[in-house]
Amino acid sequence: MSDTRAPRAMRADAQRNRARLLAAASAAFARAGVEASLDDIARDADVGSGTLYRHFPTREALVEAVLDNRYQALATAATELQAERSPHEALAAWLKLFVDHLMTYRGLAATVTTALHNETPPSDSACHAMRAAAYELVATAQRDGAVRDDIDASTILRLAAGVAWAHEQAPADRAGIGQMLAVLMDGLLRDSRVPRAVS
Repeated sequence: MSDTRAPRAMRADAQRNRARLLAAASAAFARAGVEASLDDIARDADVGSGTLYRHFPTREALVEAVLDNRYQALATAATELQAERSPHEALAAWLKLFVDHLMTYRGLAATVTTALHNETPPSDSACHAMRAAAYELVATAQRDGAVRDDIDASTILRLAAGVAWAHEQAPADRAGIGQMLAVLMDGLLRDSRVPRAVS
């Protein structure tokens, strides 16, 4: 017979350890990127490495937990943009927010790109709601006829992550982000499949 009891609440000391780990990880990621040493993060949080791994079994789990509020904000923004703008404009505006998010920490764009190759993330993943909201933005734009339907949402997100990665290689060229996103959006337009005359 399955155990239907509700999971026990986290003990106060465990909650404090988790909070310290998240604070230390946020500082370490800001300083050294998402590849920062996990052992150093545990030391800065004044806990053992075993405690870190009990709370966050993988680096990806720790990164997602640190960025949980940002993922939730992106999911909320997708819903708000859909209500306020045309499907194409909503998608373009949201992709800009997504790229800005990926530039939070060095190396985050590559980490998220790898995660996006996993088409079946766990339902409790910190980025699950964000990904679902993004997929709905793309689907709405495709149903509206504004965006070509021969490219899927996962590919569009990976292309946007590529913009963030390219900026990471030349961080001084902030203006280039807008140009690359404009090229990306231009390529997504349904009419972009029609050959253009050379001027």
